Amino acid sequence: MEVGQLQERFVDYTKSLFCEGFLDDQFLQLQQLQDESNPDFVVEVVSLFFEDSEKLLNDLTKTLDQQFVDYKRVDAQVHQLKGSSSSIGAQRVKNACIGFRNFCEEQNIEGCLRCLHQVKQEYSLVKNKLQTLFRLEQQIVAAGGAIPMVE
Repeated sequence: MEVGQLQERFVDYTKSLFCEGFLDDQFLQLQQLQDESNPDFVVEVVSLFFEDSEKLLNDLTKTLDQQFVDYKRVDAQVHQLKGSSSSIGAQRVKNACIGFRNFCEEQNIEGCLRCLHQVKQEYSLVKNKLQTLFRLEQQIVAAGGAIPMVE
């Protein structure tokens, strides 16, 4: 596939991530921080988000699996996940965390478990979508093109 087609696919795919609510304007701000001196900035930041999120989701699963659930701890973990997803623009993960925190306040185990499942699902979706976006970027660069900015 030629560079122009790859760039067009990249723009269309990026726009679809915004239209479907996976990403918000914070992701665009992250992209604007990337330049020639730090060409892998977004990939690096998002990779850290993936690492932190996997750890938090595993910790949440263990915490909610206890006989006596520490809801303050669950809330702190969800708050951390909400913050990190917000900082990279992972809107649907952030929104799922907002509902999750309400169930923590109510100490509602069923609600928390449902929300954990939803957060894991949204996280998995956004991770796959961003990995696809980054693969497209790599293809554009490998073909000698520049990554187009998406408005």
